[in-house]
Amino acid sequence: MADLQATARAHTNIALIKYWGKKDKNLILPMNGSISLTLDKFYTDTTVEYSPSLKKDHFFLNGQNKNDQKLAKFMDIVRQKTGFNSYASINSINHVPTAAGLASSASAYAALSLAATTAANKHYTKTELSRLARRGSGSATRSIFGGFVEWIEGQDDESSYAKPLRVNTDWDIRMIAIVVDSKPKKVSSRSGMQTVVATSPFYKGWVSTANKDLNDIKEALSKNDFQSFGQIAENNSLKMHALNLSATPHFNYFEPESLIAMRVVENLREKKVNCYYTMDAGPNVKVICKNNDLNVILDELCHYFPSDHLLVAAPGPGVKLLDN
Repeated sequence: MADLQATARAHTNIALIKYWGKKDKNLILPMNGSISLTLDKFYTDTTVEYSPSLKKDHFFLNGQNKNDQKLAKFMDIVRQKTGFNSYASINSINHVPTAAGLASSASAYAALSLAATTAANKHYTKTELSRLARRGSGSATRSIFGGFVEWIEGQDDESSYAKPLRVNTDWDIRMIAIVVDSKPKKVSSRSGMQTVVATSPFYKGWVSTANKDLNDIKEALSKNDFQSFGQIAENNSLKMHALNLSATPHFNYFEPESLIAMRVVENLREKKVNCYYTMDAGPNVKVICKNNDLNVILDELCHYFPSDHLLVAAPGPGVKLLDN
């Protein structure tokens, strides 16, 4: 049997309505639906090459050999679903800081899903790829698609997947990622959300309000109401981080610079600049704005952060195959 190979690229996404907690840890089914924006700036390229001579999967991240049990388990799922039983050499290049709250796992597993199935000579629809990517990382289910994406909560493996949001918006939207700290975070997303679900007295309230936020932000998108859209995204983010402070043991992802960035955005709003912030499981703050406000926001942020720590992204595309 000849070696089979494919290379895919997937972009990160940033959740605007957060997923924070699983109702099924094995299938990675979320407690609530979520909405994200796929970004053009950050992406992962992954090559999968199957070979009958391999006795196990080999994984290289940015050129370094990794012993990744999570990835090995995911490849077992790929083999189970495709019926293609060879092991593979997997080479990933992350064009995004790994494990720093910039959704590197989302782009990683979305790219791996397409590369692994294509190399196995299986051609999945994007909905099928979304279901598969979810098994590696919940947020990866959204990186299969570009632009604004909704992850449908679902009740089982079949019904939990992402879909593109078809909205009539003419926003020239941008997201500024303020890289406060690119080192791996001390509390992983997986560990953090498990602690929150198990111990936060406010978790039931989170699920009900997150579902309301999801419906409200979809309405704001459909009405081209950028102010409501930004306010809902910012408030949803703050509620997620409040859960972490209410957990036992409590934890948080904030660094002092995170709070400075949030204050800068709030001060800009007081000056009638339409911008909002969001944070995922990491200290880096993302500023949501329109392109025509970009320069004034960057000028203000440059008083507090090095310019090379301010990364501007626009809406990005969905997963795609690359020429080997």
